[in-house]
Amino acid sequence: MPGRLEGKVAFVTGAARGQGRSHAVRLAEEGADILAVDICRDFPSVPYPMATSEDLEATRRQVEKLGRRIVAVRADVRERAELVAAVETGLAELGGLDVVVANAGILPVASEGREAQDFVDAVDVDLVGVMNTVAAALPHLGRFASIVITGSTAAFMSGTTGNSAMGPGGDGYGWAKRCLVSYCEQMAVHLADRFVRVNAVHPSNCDTDMLHNRVNYAAFRPDLEEPTREDVLPGFTGFHAMPVPYVDPVDISNTVLFLASDEARFITGQQLRVDAGALLRTRQ
Repeated sequence: MPGRLEGKVAFVTGAARGQGRSHAVRLAEEGADILAVDICRDFPSVPYPMATSEDLEATRRQVEKLGRRIVAVRADVRERAELVAAVETGLAELGGLDVVVANAGILPVASEGREAQDFVDAVDVDLVGVMNTVAAALPHLGRFASIVITGSTAAFMSGTTGNSAMGPGGDGYGWAKRCLVSYCEQMAVHLADRFVRVNAVHPSNCDTDMLHNRVNYAAFRPDLEEPTREDVLPGFTGFHAMPVPYVDPVDISNTVLFLASDEARFITGQQLRVDAGALLRTRQ
């Protein structure tokens, strides 16, 4: 049987690993060809290693193993010209564009030397990068295309990204992700007459490198000098209403797939949380 995205092309940023790779593979499983973009370079303000060119190649191999076409390009979402060039490269080989997954994101929370630049880095990638991605893709989107933006449940909860332990980068991350709510809704209104849908997915703690790093662990367990993964699992679990420490990347990908598919053809301007009840728990 044909997949839910058979014959479509999906543009995914931050696709070298983590949620981005999961999205690219999951959409390919349902028939989509993929334009995969990632910067593949570290940021001084980010306390965990960023994806590499080898990671992006691993995404390419996984998609090709599914029998789908993929164009993998190194590009910086902060630079709109680089994204425009990446889209043109993808169009030349894949022939069209139907789905945009603006997923690339960072959480700059360096444990030492915190500066305003951390705030700038977060906003440039997490907000401006999304806007650049949409802008680069928009001229090529036809009727019934779908744009899916990655937000964050934590950005709407006090004491998380705004925790003083996170510094300016945490503030920038939270502010950027909150701005995306209004951006999503505005774009949904302005693209509705073209039947182009715009929605945002807001993950909770997700089992990726953005969650599993020493600075994040220290924020959850400030009482320990060098907390381990096992040390923070109770805190991660307590963050949610459901008794799980985190969700898996594929849990987010399944939501992205739904929003990209024709099953969601009249769903636009929505903010969908995949958060195991985290936000509701804070309101009890």
